[in-house]
Amino acid sequence: MLLVFVRLIVVSAALLGASSWCAAQVQPAAVLPARDVSLIDPNRPVSMPPATPQGKDASVLHGTRVGDPYRWLENPNDPTVQKWIATQNAHTEAVLAAMPDGKAMTARVQQLAITSTTRSGPLLAHGTLFYMQETPPQPQPLLMAQPWPNGTPRVLVDLNANGGNTAITNYWPSPRARYLAYGTAEGGSELTTIHVLDVATGKVLADALPWAGGGTTPQGLAWDADEKGFTYVRFVPPQGSAEVRQFDATLVHHALGEPAASDTVVFGQGYSRVAEYRLLSSPDAQQLAVLANVGDGGPAEVYRRDGTQWKKIVGADANVRTAAWIGQRLFVVSFADAPRGKLLAVDPQGAVSEVLGERDGAIQGVEPVASGFLVTRSWGPDWWMEQYDGKARFVRRVPLPAQGIGVGAIASELGQNQALISYGGWTTPSRRAEYDARSGHLKTVFAVKPAADYSNIEVQRIDGLSPDGSHVPVTVIAMRGITPNGKRPTILYGYGGFDIPVAPGFVGAKLAWLERGGVLAYANIRGGNEFGEAWHAQGQQLHKQNVFDDFHAAALALFDKQWTDRAHLGILGGSNGGLLMGASLVQHPGDYRAVVSMVGIYDVIRHETDFANGAYNVSEYGTVSDPAQFKATLAYSPLQNVQPHTAYPAVLTTTGANDPRVAPWQSRKFTAALQNATTSDRPILLLTRVNAGHGIGAPFSQRVGDTAIMLTFFAQELGLDAK
Repeated sequence: MLLVFVRLIVVSAALLGASSWCAAQVQPAAVLPARDVSLIDPNRPVSMPPATPQGKDASVLHGTRVGDPYRWLENPNDPTVQKWIATQNAHTEAVLAAMPDGKAMTARVQQLAITSTTRSGPLLAHGTLFYMQETPPQPQPLLMAQPWPNGTPRVLVDLNANGGNTAITNYWPSPRARYLAYGTAEGGSELTTIHVLDVATGKVLADALPWAGGGTTPQGLAWDADEKGFTYVRFVPPQGSAEVRQFDATLVHHALGEPAASDTVVFGQGYSRVAEYRLLSSPDAQQLAVLANVGDGGPAEVYRRDGTQWKKIVGADANVRTAAWIGQRLFVVSFADAPRGKLLAVDPQGAVSEVLGERDGAIQGVEPVASGFLVTRSWGPDWWMEQYDGKARFVRRVPLPAQGIGVGAIASELGQNQALISYGGWTTPSRRAEYDARSGHLKTVFAVKPAADYSNIEVQRIDGLSPDGSHVPVTVIAMRGITPNGKRPTILYGYGGFDIPVAPGFVGAKLAWLERGGVLAYANIRGGNEFGEAWHAQGQQLHKQNVFDDFHAAALALFDKQWTDRAHLGILGGSNGGLLMGASLVQHPGDYRAVVSMVGIYDVIRHETDFANGAYNVSEYGTVSDPAQFKATLAYSPLQNVQPHTAYPAVLTTTGANDPRVAPWQSRKFTAALQNATTSDRPILLLTRVNAGHGIGAPFSQRVGDTAIMLTFFAQELGLDAK
């Protein structure tokens, strides 16, 4: 799976992107901009990267020969490739160091990033609230426990001793909160090892379970009702010194105190080579349901454990995307014949009934509260939440702000009138509010204090019109008094895939861009689920070109409304959004002045066939083994559509050497092709982080450094006012 980490995470912005090499701009840097993560050495000479040699490799698919002259860059263990990476990094560092605005921009980003303590991922278990807490510039968050609602918080897990290289990937409290299982991963790899601690004493038990998902397939864990063991996701353990193969994940059972080698498979043997599992326990942990996916981006089958047997209770034809236990009934969100979603309930006997039909707004999630449930909905960039009673009768709309916010994690239990709702918005830092289901009262109980004043930011909406007539919402963000003049330096962000919505999220350190007259824009393009599952499906497989057309329509809308022009527009995206960046710049090279593209997919032809996670993405992108899909993919795959003797915009691509979701060679091959093809004097740069991955679990310093580099690059290329 790509950028999908937890389904409740919503995409609001990215950190890095793309650009190109410009000989006229290359000047020696006298002063190294201060950074938390040193990426720039001012003593290195600024030089043009050498032209990358081209080989004669090719693939023949359905009678079509697809040249692949940069295939030799796929092998990271080849000394020639390692030297190539080092040369590219040296060149990128030198060009970035020569940008005169780097020092001031970095200092301001660092200042804005030092907010008050942040909290995320709340989970309630037997009267104890578990959550992550980070106090900038702390490298990694702490895992906390607090007796709910008024107890004293305490630290359970702190992994900051080694400088932030180890990250917590997920955590799972036991039913009565006696134990807490948590996963860790190293160097951005996401490959998880599960540990267990005693909540009362804080002592970590001897249990350590490697190969527990991560990267290609998500981590998952469900405790037994007696708290003596649990079921969890695991890859097949490798033999001897061999590396783990991130395929054929199954569910295995572990008994506390027993060695990992004795864990036994209980579900999924032979289910799918690209299986993904989401485990859902009933409140008393007596029942366990599994949402099983074949790859990422498609519908789930729903299974329930009955004793030691597993029974399929909802098939893929129901188009289920998420689910939650509401008491002893499992509520699943189905999009079959309901593009905005409907709720089905499965009772303990396995009978399925419709609880709530399709209504206004696309369902994003459901959670228990009081005698009923809460439903989170969206329609484009607008998010809201509704309360229903035990008979699915509408009670009220939760009094969240009407516009400009996205809803995050919710901690709640059936029979409890209080729910803890996390939300934030463009100008609203992350906060938690306690919702009283009896009175409807919403009270903020925790809010992040920002490092600056965001009250002078204004948010507007415009519409783009895609070639097929679809309307694409674009949110435009600028400081009060910054009005359209036809040439505002503007950064347009998009994602467009895997059912992931672009929701309002705090602009944070990007205030450094806005306060100097820059503009930010966010497009709700197809491929996400902002308007429901149909909006997603229209950007999948044979329809992927709709995603790129929608994004271009958003750019044209910014031109039409006089916010900016082709000389001042930059575009930003990562992962699947990196594919969006690659396709956008090769399809419309004259419409974008600068591109920042992180951990992107650019050779879609080879993504499926020569990288583990590519097989998981077939449900989203389709397979090139199908002639029609191959033809559609070849038409948009960025690498194959780089044209020689073309003036490409400035491009900065970034990748991590330990990325399990998108192969680092994707960025190497695309950068080489652009550098050899472009006729412009604008920089084409590649930054490879050696001890990093896809960005999930990155330490604070890396996140801040990435933002500073991205804004410095755009400021240089788009002409942001330096005052």
